[in-house]
Amino acid sequence: MTHPIWPRRPAHRILGAVAALATAGALTAAAAPANGAPTVQSHGHSGRTVDVQLLSFNDFHGNLEPPAGSSGQVSETEPDGTTKKIDAGGIEYLASSLRTARKGHPYSVTAAAGDLIGASPLLSGLFHDEPTVEAMNKLDLDVTSVGNHEFDEGATELGRMQNGGCHPKDGCYEPGRTFKGADYPYLAANVTDEKTGKPILKPYWVWKHNGVKIGFIGVTLEGTPDVVTAEGVKGLKFHDEVATVNKYADILDRQGVKSIVALIHEGGQPASASYNYDCDSPGAGDGISGPIVDIAQHITPKVDALVTGHTHQAYVCTIPDPSGRPRMVTSASSYGKLYTDTTLAYDRRTQDIVRTTVKSANHVVSRTQPKAADMTALISRWNKLAAPVANKPVGYISGDINGRGATTPESPLGDLTADAQLAHAKSLDPRAVLALMNPGGIRSDLVYKASGSEGDGVVTYGEAFTVQPFSNTVNLVDLTGAQLVTALQQQVSGPNEASPKILQVSQGLTYTLDLTKSGAARVVTDSVRLNGTVIDPAATYRVAMNSFLAGGGDGFTELGKGTSPLVGADDLKAFNDYLTANSSATTPIKPSAADRITVLR
Repeated sequence: MTHPIWPRRPAHRILGAVAALATAGALTAAAAPANGAPTVQSHGHSGRTVDVQLLSFNDFHGNLEPPAGSSGQVSETEPDGTTKKIDAGGIEYLASSLRTARKGHPYSVTAAAGDLIGASPLLSGLFHDEPTVEAMNKLDLDVTSVGNHEFDEGATELGRMQNGGCHPKDGCYEPGRTFKGADYPYLAANVTDEKTGKPILKPYWVWKHNGVKIGFIGVTLEGTPDVVTAEGVKGLKFHDEVATVNKYADILDRQGVKSIVALIHEGGQPASASYNYDCDSPGAGDGISGPIVDIAQHITPKVDALVTGHTHQAYVCTIPDPSGRPRMVTSASSYGKLYTDTTLAYDRRTQDIVRTTVKSANHVVSRTQPKAADMTALISRWNKLAAPVANKPVGYISGDINGRGATTPESPLGDLTADAQLAHAKSLDPRAVLALMNPGGIRSDLVYKASGSEGDGVVTYGEAFTVQPFSNTVNLVDLTGAQLVTALQQQVSGPNEASPKILQVSQGLTYTLDLTKSGAARVVTDSVRLNGTVIDPAATYRVAMNSFLAGGGDGFTELGKGTSPLVGADDLKAFNDYLTANSSATTPIKPSAADRITVLR
């Protein structure tokens, strides 16, 4: 790749203005209301400000249809302290929610913080996410940053998502229709071409309407190469988020753009999973941890608000900027289950944002509201193309097998996936003895209730695809026992210490994870056993894993040192073959007890 991927055309839909928490004015942080919507108050400027609306979301991941099971639910804390689950999400409802929210707001802009595509269910993933980009155009999305999953198929394919054209191998999917690409700009300020040093996408974008100017800077996490295949980021360099945002904030400032919003595909972990949790209690930003906190504390005060993502969490927080003044930081969960509505004030004289009663809150994309008819038609059109593949039965289950929706480090679906990869590995090499699966590669749950006409307990190809959408291969390598233990320690140490990535393990591999300790010591080394026998540090073990892990992805550099490699079929085929071979309508697969890893807390 030798040239930047600039947008084919700018987004001309001017729906309003965007703004965020200002660097100007005397500021005081008010206590957050009971609904978890922080308010930052100031005084003055009342005669010259314009109320503007920023609608935002993140991590949609091609979920055009409502996500199934726990993946399609949000938690809500009730006034009495109890928690209830609410079914949410789906593009038909997200479109209705955003269109309703915009009513009465002449100044409104809609932005996203990455991972709109990639790791998508079959309805979008089968067509290289063209349906999702088409849906976002209809949704009137104005701008988005890239996320790590925008690079799943490489920079050239990302360029096609922006600029349009038929897929180089699969061609056009409908006679007379050529994919037009995104109407909205993808921003990637911190992603440059290794050869030219230039950004591969536009680094920032300025929105203008009726004298209001707001600049958007878009970045993905610097660690994107650690969570994407090597092929997907080939020829690219990913730079520090803070340094990049500060650089382009200075550029925008010199251009006279004083109001700036950063779209950052990196996030945090709130202390509660409820979308309406007050993460500013007892003080500003006290209820959130993770990478976004340090980023927010170091990004220049010239940036007025941060719209974030990546962790699939819901939060609306005010984290102090480097000058100590509160600044709004938001994230709207994932899969279109929530959207964030932020009301801000733009000072026409200073051209900056003033924090006069700044309010922000996450709202549920309820499935009880009317569907957006144009999105229903879009889903129907693409479903007709996908149906011959999507509806084919591949297996049977006796109950929900949770993966993404599991609340424990080891999940029943993680066990099933690892077992499937080990079975495939044994068919290639009988010496294979165990399999490891990265948790981020399991994208959904297997739900017992029928999603269509297939019947309860039937797993369709489309549902299996949603679980394993990456087209990784199943790889075999030799690892010593010492390397295996080191790899397990890397789950909870080094880059994974702050946010552990617990590998899912095949049947026969057991160990104890002591979360009362820190770093590598969390793995109790003498508890690591294979079929009841303690792992021998000097022995060699034939280990199966997907190609992402075999390349050292997710910080598992030790797995990338395996020898005698052998490449098998793709992981989806291994998964489907296992379901077909090991289940029937009369003998469905039961959810595992998920007891291979003993967790001490």
